[in-house]
Amino acid sequence: MKEKVIEFINSKKVIIAVFILACILFAIPSIQYLLENKTIDNFNEYYKFCLNDTNTVDQTIMYIAILIVLTIFYFLIVKNREKIFKNNKQMYMYIAIISLIFVIVVPFLSSDVFYYLGVGRLDSKYGQNPYYITIQEFVENGDNSQYLEQDTVLANGYGNYWANTTVVYGPIWTLICKIVAGISFGNIDMALLVLKLLNMVIHLLNCYLIYKLTGKKLFVLLYGLNPYMFIEGIANVHNDIYVVTCILASLYFLLKKKNIIVSIVFLALATAIKYFAILLLPFIIIYYFRDKKPLERLKKCFLYGMLFIFVVAITYLLYIQDIQVLNGIMAQQEKFAKNFYIILMEYFDIPNLIANVNALFLALFIMIYFFTCLTLLYKKQIKFREEMRTVEYFLVAFLFLLITNFQTWYIMWLFPLMMWQKKRMMQFAVQIALISQFANSVFLINGEGWRNGTPFTFFMLLGSFMCLNLKNIFPKTKITKS
Repeated sequence: MKEKVIEFINSKKVIIAVFILACILFAIPSIQYLLENKTIDNFNEYYKFCLNDTNTVDQTIMYIAILIVLTIFYFLIVKNREKIFKNNKQMYMYIAIISLIFVIVVPFLSSDVFYYLGVGRLDSKYGQNPYYITIQEFVENGDNSQYLEQDTVLANGYGNYWANTTVVYGPIWTLICKIVAGISFGNIDMALLVLKLLNMVIHLLNCYLIYKLTGKKLFVLLYGLNPYMFIEGIANVHNDIYVVTCILASLYFLLKKKNIIVSIVFLALATAIKYFAILLLPFIIIYYFRDKKPLERLKKCFLYGMLFIFVVAITYLLYIQDIQVLNGIMAQQEKFAKNFYIILMEYFDIPNLIANVNALFLALFIMIYFFTCLTLLYKKQIKFREEMRTVEYFLVAFLFLLITNFQTWYIMWLFPLMMWQKKRMMQFAVQIALISQFANSVFLINGEGWRNGTPFTFFMLLGSFMCLNLKNIFPKTKITKS
């Protein structure tokens, strides 16, 4: 009997059907909300699973139950991928169908998208430089509040937590938001739909680039059908998915096209969205010139480093007036959320403790990173896989030790380099991303607040410990001998 049940669960049709059904169930609360309200305007129920007549505990239980089913059948699809998908077309079509379902899901775990679009509208419609004036300042200046009645994109941006902050991301993302908000005609429903569909296309593009880099269905599915990616990348519409695209494109042109210039340009574009991408720069340049002598490698680092800076600077020319263009970016590091810094804040009332701990980690990070790059200059045998593993360790340290305002969608940064990691690290990246979604249940019950970051962090730490001690879930696979 047990064998028949296992055989039934592992059958191709059951796995596909259950995963799609779970995705539809995940979208039903959003469908109900949209049918009742007819619009996303004034939506302020983020960190609520969109069931207006149900208490938060029951909503959270429903969220966790559906997420458990999604997670189980996600791994079953990965395990049975060769049986389920006879060709790549079937695989891409299935990912596209699931992605389209999540386009319907309202951003219930984050309201940032309304800030993004509000900033885009501030720029496209009203000609304001969002790096120097906030949405709040613009609306409250003179008679500008009248625009809120006819411009729901601006109005929802004004009602967002970040409305009193200048742009916190690089100019490439600001430009994307400007275009999307510009073609929305001030309608928040249109703007959100366009941006969600764009994120869906970007998600599919990422799947394609991963396959072009690896030639393996495994890596496409680990990324492409990951419930974490659907929730954070498409449902909550976070811009980290665009950084993933630029990094994957950079690696594609480096490894497959042997074009260092285009590779550097894409890495610069990634950095012009979120600055962490710069960590890959010396590793990419030195790998490309691995056959050169140390002094020649150093010269190439300088030359192509200048190209990188030039491209990033060109993007900032769209908005820069003075050094204050970086004010919004720096503002993020002054906030605290969802990591061990919250625990220090709550349980250790020691003046300057957090600042000193963060400064210590930053100093250690810079020194280790500098000496790693210096060592790489003199390294005789440079293998791409080994260097990408090194970069991944730096990204993990950057995520969990340096960022005081940690957010779950930042874990997406680990996925572009996942294919070259040891199986333990590969497993860790996939599982900790999923665990972060379960950890969000703390906020679904209690709402948003910095004190909820403490139980969230404990949950993440416990989950990380469990992940590191689980047996390997991935089969043996090879990508390249680089």
